[in-house]
Amino acid sequence: MRDMEIGGFLERLAAREPAPGGGATAALHAAQAAALLGMVARYTTGDRYAEHAETVGAVTAETDTLRERALDLAAEDAAAFTAVTQAYRLPKGEERSAAIAAALAGAAEPPARVAGTAARLVELCETLLPIGNPNVATDVAAAAEAARAALTTARVNVEVNMGGIRDERVLEGLRGRLAGVDDAVARAERVTLAVRKELAR
Repeated sequence: MRDMEIGGFLERLAAREPAPGGGATAALHAAQAAALLGMVARYTTGDRYAEHAETVGAVTAETDTLRERALDLAAEDAAAFTAVTQAYRLPKGEERSAAIAAALAGAAEPPARVAGTAARLVELCETLLPIGNPNVATDVAAAAEAARAALTTARVNVEVNMGGIRDERVLEGLRGRLAGVDDAVARAERVTLAVRKELAR
């Protein structure tokens, strides 16, 4: 998936195939948020921004890392969901039920990690907005909105897998990892609102 052209990916996404699907889309939302923040950071350099150079450099490095991580998660999500479809093809019985439950637990992991990545990206939006180049402030808002889409899309893709997981410890862990999604979504909305208020002045 990393090397696919956008048109080719969208064709696969639109096809009657189980993967890629919503989970991979969530990861790509996060990757786009990271890329946008990286762009803003790279426009926030030079003498005018010298006092923030250390912070901006750290944001640049971290967003590059998060972009790569999100791309990896898109591929991992597609592979994990393929494992789920294979488990459902097994003959009915206890072995099939156990395989499905294990595959669903595995399929919940990539979107759960996407949610964590997206939450961190919202934090980086908050860090960059007050110090970033104002000429690209709308791109911080765009990053916040992409991160928000990643959060909500990842959450629903975790939740759909949770219905077939029987291990309460696994379920509790997933619930805990999703607990901060609403707060991160609200913070992303505040970033966008702050940018829009500036535009309306």
